Amino acid sequence: MEYKLVGINELRKGDSILVDEQFLCKITDISLSAPGKHGHAKARVEAVGMLDDKKRIFIMSAEDRAKIPIIEKRTAQVIAVNGDKVQLMDMETYDVFETTVPEDLKEKLVDGVQVTYSDLMGQKVIKGVK
Repeated sequence: MEYKLVGINELRKGDSILVDEQFLCKITDISLSAPGKHGHAKARVEAVGMLDDKKRIFIMSAEDRAKIPIIEKRTAQVIAVNGDKVQLMDMETYDVFETTVPEDLKEKLVDGVQVTYSDLMGQKVIKGVK
């Protein structure tokens, strides 16, 4: 996965961040403390996992840098729906792959419909129906 390095003090609520090199998370809250007499400013970051929905809280120096993943949104066409799995074909590369059906999109996914998806750390996740 591609990523860029960004200073913690530049992050905002809603940004994506890579936590502990393995958890892709979306920031839900971030607060910066003032620098002390003998120390640097600290940042308290609350984030929720994009794949596992677990809440993670961590504290870092405001001068540290964090890995921000570059997430591409792509388009695919539904080939077949088999229960909780769906088979998709990428509209640019014509690669065929299988992924799970999100609960909120079960009724909308039928053969031939185009969807948008993202590749999150090797796992393809459907974001919406076009």
